[in-house]
Amino acid sequence: MSRMTGLALFAWLLLLAACGSGEDSESQNSEEQSSAAENEEEQEDEAPPIPVEVALPDRGNVYDLFSGTAPIEAFAEADVVAKVAGEVRELLTEEGESVGEGAVLAKLDGDRLALELSESRARLDKLKSDFTRNVNLREKGLISEGDFDKLKYELEALEASYNLAKLELDYTSIRAPIAGVVSERFVRVGNTVEIGDPLFRVTSLDPLVAYLFVPEREYRRIETGKPVGIQIDALGDTTIFASVTRMSPVIDPETGTFKLTIEISDETRRIKPGMFARIGVVVDERENTLRIPRSALLEDDATTSVYVVEDGVASQREVEIGYSDRGMIEIVSGISEDERIVTVGQLGLSEGARVSVIGEEDEEADEEANEESVDEAVAEASGDVES
Repeated sequence: MSRMTGLALFAWLLLLAACGSGEDSESQNSEEQSSAAENEEEQEDEAPPIPVEVALPDRGNVYDLFSGTAPIEAFAEADVVAKVAGEVRELLTEEGESVGEGAVLAKLDGDRLALELSESRARLDKLKSDFTRNVNLREKGLISEGDFDKLKYELEALEASYNLAKLELDYTSIRAPIAGVVSERFVRVGNTVEIGDPLFRVTSLDPLVAYLFVPEREYRRIETGKPVGIQIDALGDTTIFASVTRMSPVIDPETGTFKLTIEISDETRRIKPGMFARIGVVVDERENTLRIPRSALLEDDATTSVYVVEDGVASQREVEIGYSDRGMIEIVSGISEDERIVTVGQLGLSEGARVSVIGEEDEEADEEANEESVDEAVAEASGDVES
């Protein structure tokens, strides 16, 4: 009996020891979890701030532009062709030279035409003499009215032949039909040309034009006189200013567009026909509006927002935007002009994230260094005075 009692007492002691060990293990696990959570919070608090760049909004004008592309073209261009056949005897101009309207560009062989003109002139002079003599005879009644009229008509026909021979001789001097620049020469001295052969091409460079085709939805917003900005790749970042000169009154049913004519004046002659132009027509303008860099925006399907920095903490703000113009965008509502907007680094931010503004720490260090230098200078000056 005593043996059984001893065994039962031993088993009860083992059970108590096991329970105590389980309670100690659970208590230890709980303490470890609590310590881990505290460590995570401390690590979050100790996480370094995210470096960002900031800028204050500014105020200025923004423009609503319709943008398109078009080649630069000459307002007027003419091919100079031969009006009589002959050999090219002399060239009086070359490609690239400016010529006025009616200027002689070349001369053809006119020997045969000159002889024909002399012959026509001699026959005309003879017939004029006969006509004068017959006038006297008619007054005396010595010639019939019919013979006199026949002679008069022959004189008129011969005068026309003479004028035609004179005109053909003048055609041996090749003249520019318009003022401009000789853009191409197709002949050389000694070439024989026929009637209609092209000899030169003259291009008028003042003004130059660009034809911009605009969708019909913009028809009510654009009118003649609207300002235009033009950038040409070949000229770098230079902007040429012009205006809408003409506007087509009809819509092309096949393309759904209408044509704008933009005349460009270029006294420097840097712009050439055929250059590629990027054109912006100012449709609307808003003055003294709040603007920020477009790169500061965060856009998704539903909202547009920016990050604002206050006391080293980033706060996300939803904004309403307006016109976008040359890298800046209009802010209609959502922020004020004295709030600092994150312009670089916003993609890695979240609401309430700690940030450090790039450049501010250096400025603070410079200020502290300046203050220390001032203090040292004051101390040295005081020591000198005391001594």
